[in-house]
Amino acid sequence: MPASPFKSSEIEAGRKLFATEWDFAFAAGTLDRLPPMTGVEIAFAGRSNVGKSSLINALTNRKALARTSNTPGRTQELIYFTMADTPLRLVDMPGYGYAEAPKSKVREWTNLIHAYLAGRANLARVYVLIDARHGLKDVDNAVLKTLDQSAVSYQLILTKTDQVKPKDLEARLTATAAAIAKRPAAFPEILVTSSREGEGMPELRAAIVRVLKERRS
Repeated sequence: MPASPFKSSEIEAGRKLFATEWDFAFAAGTLDRLPPMTGVEIAFAGRSNVGKSSLINALTNRKALARTSNTPGRTQELIYFTMADTPLRLVDMPGYGYAEAPKSKVREWTNLIHAYLAGRANLARVYVLIDARHGLKDVDNAVLKTLDQSAVSYQLILTKTDQVKPKDLEARLTATAAAIAKRPAAFPEILVTSSREGEGMPELRAAIVRVLKERRS
């Protein structure tokens, strides 16, 4: 794993932020069912079966906050999680790129994802999850293009890194960094995580603390 780019104080602030219990708040399957644009939203996007739910559970120290499944396409709505006494909201987005679902359903999910990313004023950061075993795909690049065009700040997270050899992971990191280097809304640092081992969670929490601090300043 790469060395942490965060100060120990940021790591501790992240630990405290996620030490309180997070809960399911609500789900929205269409834009008109989204809540008012209050607070600070941080969304997690990625291809189906990339490990979004597992990452959210590891991030919040909850085993079953977000529903995990071996069946791709299980999350079909924008799922909101909240914690008392903080403006922060976590949003688990439908996985994209799942070809085995009915085409009409895939189209609905895709339209919802792109419309949400393009029109949510209080969306402070999108974390786009990329399976470290496979790297960026065309369907990922389509989402990154939407984020660039909408000027929504986003950062890539490599998931399932415990299933990749260190040498291969280093090559994947290099290739991914080169692929996003010219993207205007992409945060240059790539986070490296393993939900199973808990690797990278302190850094992800610290990154979210930084986002909140930037929004308040």
